Amino acid sequence: MKKVMLLHTVKSVYDTFGPALSKVLGPDVIIDNILDTFLADDPARHGGVFSTANRLRLVHDLESAQLAEPDVIVVTCSSLSPYLPTLRQYFRTPIIAIDDAMCNAALDKGCRVAVLATAASALEPALWKLSLLAQEREAKVSLQSFCNPDAIAALKAGDRATHDRLLLEMAAKVDKKCNAIVLAQASMADMREEVEKLTGVSTFASPELCQAEVKRFLDRI
Repeated sequence: MKKVMLLHTVKSVYDTFGPALSKVLGPDVIIDNILDTFLADDPARHGGVFSTANRLRLVHDLESAQLAEPDVIVVTCSSLSPYLPTLRQYFRTPIIAIDDAMCNAALDKGCRVAVLATAASALEPALWKLSLLAQEREAKVSLQSFCNPDAIAALKAGDRATHDRLLLEMAAKVDKKCNAIVLAQASMADMREEVEKLTGVSTFASPELCQAEVKRFLDRI
């Protein structure tokens, strides 16, 4: 049987991503998980700084994931994406970042992209990924960004209503000339349709697009 190992940093994503991926892949694929909330919480406590110790911890988590001998490792935290291009060369197991497919899909819509985040640690990685992919396409991208950490604080406290309200308030500020909106964190995905309806701008969230990418990968091997 084929096997996928998921590396999470947020429990709400841990709770939802695997079951959703299982529906996409079917019962013949084994899905295992590693949850390391420290890799999200520690940078949040230190102004978004991803320290050397955090990077070493990420390496150890990826090593643990590889020891399970999966066909692919999926990192479901976009805050970790900037460190994966360098680390991939040290692992024999392919590594997929959750925001790869999302950012490519957004750029397919055009060069003006707005990024919405509720965690400061997720905003810069999303802007970095969009800039990197645009550079690879030899395209010039114009980025607009918004972040409200009060929203994710509300979500962690179990107040989904406040989270959603604050997210929509950010979305209302997006320039209507934008070609696409990117939701920087998987935890925001449930609001994709609401954001798109409010703004009239094509809006992209990472989980479903990443899950489709994982299926395409497994179908090729």
